[in-house]
Amino acid sequence: MMTEFGLDTFGDVTEAAGAPVHPAQAIRDTVEEAVLADQAGVDVFGVGEHHRGDFAISSPETVLAAIAARTGRIRLASAVTVLSSDDPVRVYQRFATLDALSSGRAEAILGRGSFTESFPLFGYPLDQYERLFNEKLDLFAAIRRGGPVTWRGNVRPALSAQDIYPPVEKAPLATWIGVGGSPQSVVRAAHYGLPMLLAIIGGDPARFRPFVDLYARALQDRNQPMLPVGVHSPGYVGRDDASAADEFFPDYKRMHDGIGSTRGWPPLQRAAFDAEVRAGSLYVGGPETVARKIAATVRTLGLSRFHLKYSAGPLSHDRLMGCIERYGRQVIPMVRDLLA
Repeated sequence: MMTEFGLDTFGDVTEAAGAPVHPAQAIRDTVEEAVLADQAGVDVFGVGEHHRGDFAISSPETVLAAIAARTGRIRLASAVTVLSSDDPVRVYQRFATLDALSSGRAEAILGRGSFTESFPLFGYPLDQYERLFNEKLDLFAAIRRGGPVTWRGNVRPALSAQDIYPPVEKAPLATWIGVGGSPQSVVRAAHYGLPMLLAIIGGDPARFRPFVDLYARALQDRNQPMLPVGVHSPGYVGRDDASAADEFFPDYKRMHDGIGSTRGWPPLQRAAFDAEVRAGSLYVGGPETVARKIAATVRTLGLSRFHLKYSAGPLSHDRLMGCIERYGRQVIPMVRDLLA
């Protein structure tokens, strides 16, 4: 199977002329970025769900529907849908609708998310973090199998022989599980027979090889064939290595330090950033450097897909557009040549 290449964004609120743009403008810019990605040959465009001031997109399916109307080839994914604080029936219906509008290009990537703002917003207790995801994923999987759904759990009302509309035209709905790196999450993805997308945001990607091996064993134990494995990691493609790092670092640091201030992270230093670019999970540099690093990760982990999280806090829309252009027209062809 040919490796696929995607781009992910959280709809970061960027800056223009030294001031933050309105979130509405950031949403419109995200649509333009996806249109360019489609034109540049990118395979998948992923939009994340957040409920906080630094990210503009709280309803990925709505944005993806707008993108569907202006593109004809690129697959349209969430990155991720926070299933724990949503209703699985409504999530499925929204993606089934997106799938219809895009003629079969929708992909639900389900996860628990790395932020917790949606839990108090929608009235879910954080002490049920694990239980909410487990039960709601179980219901979503039952809906995805098709037919009248009978299901009973503890976190929402039961269903008895209930039909779910609209149906997906070419079922089943393409669905992945987003995994942050716990063995339990890996085994869960295998249990439901769903592809796994690993979020690797720091450190040597090779350290995730045991998770890929565990996934393969868990599938084998269930007499299932190997399924696609993907990776989501941050990065930026500049004109060359030096200018890419200089352009990306200031805004990446602002995003990192802003999030880190609530999580106890120390401020990001340039030396630590450069070390992560050299040997970690930051794919920053000119097209050839980024292509070689992606190809190495694909080989090491045996990937079917690689997603570059290309947005970084206030990093400007113009720079994001340049990154997308270089990723689609230069990096992806280079990676395919290297893998061949």
